[in-house]
Amino acid sequence: MKDLTNVLPNSDKLIEIVVTYGGKLLLAIITLVIGLWLIGKLVKVLKRIFEMRSFEQTLQSFLIHLISITLKVLLLISVVTMVGVQMTSFIALLGAAGLAFGMALSGTLQNFAGGVMLLIYKPFKVGDYIDAQGSTGTVAEIQIFHTILKTVDNKTIVIPNGGLSNSTLTNYSTEPLRRVDWTFGISYSDNIDKAREIIRNVIDAEKLILKDPEPFIGVISLGDSSVNLVTRVWVDSPNYWNVFFSINENVKKEFDKSGIIIPFPQRDVHIIQS
Repeated sequence: MKDLTNVLPNSDKLIEIVVTYGGKLLLAIITLVIGLWLIGKLVKVLKRIFEMRSFEQTLQSFLIHLISITLKVLLLISVVTMVGVQMTSFIALLGAAGLAFGMALSGTLQNFAGGVMLLIYKPFKVGDYIDAQGSTGTVAEIQIFHTILKTVDNKTIVIPNGGLSNSTLTNYSTEPLRRVDWTFGISYSDNIDKAREIIRNVIDAEKLILKDPEPFIGVISLGDSSVNLVTRVWVDSPNYWNVFFSINENVKKEFDKSGIIIPFPQRDVHIIQS
């Protein structure tokens, strides 16, 4: 009888615990299961929306994971609270830890925020040729924390997104057309009209140069040693460098054939004897 007496109070306490917390625990489990199911459905809907709006793949994956994790954390806090656990102190501690963590990683978070902004506003895309942060190259990859460029001589440049999103950036690939400029110097003794005609013939022979907008050739300045003729033509953006190098070479060859001199800097010195 002594043993039974000791057992009964424990049984009563167990029944009391089950009655007190059993309903809450069951409700918490149901909430957790339904909540996870709803989060899964919401994530699938968001993924479809991002795909329909052609979101950047990197940003799409990151946002989906961020939303999923955030919702699951909030769901877990709600479920634990339903059971009866006091979360006030825990949330305060979590907030303080988050603040300290954010201050310690301020530079990294700045790059992260910059990456998000770049992926949302898209000032450039993979394959564009850009000039930013003192570096020039073709965009090979856009990541959350940094952007990778490939230079024309096949070097890899890694640029943090924080500075990239907050500084001046030149994108050479945005527009379908680009203007190519040259300045050709001729001597003061050469005929301007003849030089202009030679340049015009070279331009007309280049099939990659567009007829509209019309090419322009004119005297831009009278230099110390030369009369400088500026030449401006329009091309499809991918043809920029081919045209630039081709016209440079062909104008020099035609000038040589016609006796047009491209003068080097020179100075006349007059010696006065007293």
